[in-house]
Amino acid sequence: MKKILKYILIIALVALVVIQFIRPEKNEGGYESVNAFLEETKPSSEVAALLKSHCYDCHSNQTVYPWYAEVAPFSFWLADHVKDGKKHFNVSDWAQYSAKRKDHKLEELVEEVEQGEMPLPSYTWMHGNLSKEEQKLMMQWAQVARLQYKMELEQLED
Repeated sequence: MKKILKYILIIALVALVVIQFIRPEKNEGGYESVNAFLEETKPSSEVAALLKSHCYDCHSNQTVYPWYAEVAPFSFWLADHVKDGKKHFNVSDWAQYSAKRKDHKLEELVEEVEQGEMPLPSYTWMHGNLSKEEQKLMMQWAQVARLQYKMELEQLED
């Protein structure tokens, strides 16, 4: 029994070492990809800083990776986390969204922040959470930004 356990541990250790040489693709497209989003939604400097520090890592083409992103299996978990976040909302693709989709994404942002669903708990462990005041600022900005898309949609309906 001890021999089998020893072989299992050796195989697990070898697998852990080997997996360190397999790297997932990094999400490092640059912050210039968020310019269309910033120009259109016009966040205050404080909201822009909150977006950069709490949202862009998972919802843009630019991620600032923590030190543990270099260690597998965490690197794979983070890559999947970013891929999933971008699938739901990617501010780097903002220019390609329709007015209806932009309105919907901002509506979801308000709901997620209001319900405490965003940022995710797994993100806030290392990066901290939004304070109540920061949540309020974020939601107010998103609601004001939605107005332009609502007007655009109303004009299309007329």
